[in-house]
Amino acid sequence: MTTSTAPTPSRLAARTVLVLRVLVGLFLIVASALPKLFGETYAVQIFDQIGAGDWFRYFIGIVELAGGIGLLIPALAGPAAVGIILLMVGAGITQVWILDQPAYVITPIIIGLLAAVIARHQFRYRRQAG
Repeated sequence: MTTSTAPTPSRLAARTVLVLRVLVGLFLIVASALPKLFGETYAVQIFDQIGAGDWFRYFIGIVELAGGIGLLIPALAGPAAVGIILLMVGAGITQVWILDQPAYVITPIIIGLLAAVIARHQFRYRRQAG
């Protein structure tokens, strides 16, 4: 009887995902969450166009901040990436149907795809290690 074990992720893949985690995490914190939380003019205008009010801007800013921090913590990176994917689906829907700016959907698509790569790697690696 032979036992088969799945190969561990290559060092290159692990390092690539680490870089992705840091870059996407920092992007979410610095370029996305902080402008919402500190009331940057453009962020306030976008949420006024959505019609949800300041409470929703703060809520999304906190969710983005939590997701960005979660990506930087190895044990939370997988669940954080899944949350970011869901957040980006909502952002994409908002860009297309509520704000009527389909050209701007590219950013949520890119961030969502990067988060999917991170989530896949994190959950695959966790399963192999556990």
